[in-house]
Amino acid sequence: MIASVRSASATYGAESVFNTALLKLRTAGYFCELLDPRSQFLLLRRGALTLAPAMPVLGQLGDLNAYIQAVNRIPMLQAHEEQQLAADYREHGTLESARKLVLSHLRLVVSIARNYLGYGLPHADLIQEGNIGLMKAVKRFDPEQNVRLVSYAIHWIKAEIHEYILRNWRIVKVATTKAQRKLFFNLRRHKQTMQAFTSSEIDALAKELNVKREDVSEMETRMTSGDIALEGQIEDGEESFAPISYLTDTQHEPTEVLANRQLERLQSDGLTSALDTLDARSRRIVEARWLQVDDNGTGGATLHHLAAEFGVSAERIRQIEVSAMKKMRNTLTAYAA
Repeated sequence: MIASVRSASATYGAESVFNTALLKLRTAGYFCELLDPRSQFLLLRRGALTLAPAMPVLGQLGDLNAYIQAVNRIPMLQAHEEQQLAADYREHGTLESARKLVLSHLRLVVSIARNYLGYGLPHADLIQEGNIGLMKAVKRFDPEQNVRLVSYAIHWIKAEIHEYILRNWRIVKVATTKAQRKLFFNLRRHKQTMQAFTSSEIDALAKELNVKREDVSEMETRMTSGDIALEGQIEDGEESFAPISYLTDTQHEPTEVLANRQLERLQSDGLTSALDTLDARSRRIVEARWLQVDDNGTGGATLHHLAAEFGVSAERIRQIEVSAMKKMRNTLTAYAA
């Protein structure tokens, strides 16, 4: 059977899809014979599964409506029949008993999956995920607890559907924590209008669901916003603004790294060498005018202040400054080269 799966995967180029399906079944500890008819049909249609003649598929199902009609015609089990089949499977591992339990509750999966159509995902996929949850419930069902399988299976069916929705509703998973998952499936029900929640509505919802109000606001933002392409679209010859424009990290690009190192070298060693080429008066003027300043650019000595210090005119101080700066610039240029 594994060889059949690999062959079909190579043919259809869907290796990941089939591997995911097999991984789910193996993780749950199921054999292929325990697959419900809908899952059998989906795998058979892709040539990924071959069933023994003793395990027929429910008719020639051409579409989802035909499948729903087929499962609705399967009779429900009486309480004593359900107890007998569950005990037989639990004690002896009889797959035929488990199969009958699964088949008789497929209509429950269809009913539950219909409640999640508002998330924009295919109904058939929701049903298929719910069927996996149903099989998990059958595997773990204990008939000695005096609880009907339908009550027990609802939790497992919803859990699988919820996980499928969270994985596929958006490209980026919108809910990871327990509080976020709770909000994801309750926020749509509480949101009556397209307007954002008011502060009082957020407080009431946070109290009702026992979550933080910050979590409510964050989840509302996640659900109302859509996926954004990382790279911009080109329209009329011009590329639209996209997150790649401001998310690009240029600090670690080789050219940027070399440029930053060169700048640091000029600001330290180069500046020191340039100052060393000046005479004492020129160095004092440059340091007072350009180096002894505050972070906001203020605090440097004025021309008149230095003119009074050296006993010359302000114009002479300016000429000395220009000459010193030119000499330093030549030194820095040679140092950088």
